[in-house]
Amino acid sequence: MFIIGLIIAGLIIGALGRLVHPGADPMPIWLTIVIGIAASLIAGIIIGGLLGFILAVIIAAVLVGVAGNMRRGGARTI
Repeated sequence: MFIIGLIIAGLIIGALGRLVHPGADPMPIWLTIVIGIAASLIAGIIIGGLLGFILAVIIAAVLVGVAGNMRRGGARTI
């Protein structure tokens, strides 16, 4: 039951992670949801409660940024 709760929270966390990360994201919404579920599971295993939720949003924002950068073609040089 705990894992099911984390997956449901991951749907919300994925959307929040996308909102927190600035700029346009070239990835589809399903990938954002998968990232949110992964972030929720990681944070839920490490820390529970409100602090775990905040950590999950931070992890999701970082993962959205990394995945968006990878889909754009890697790091850009000046």
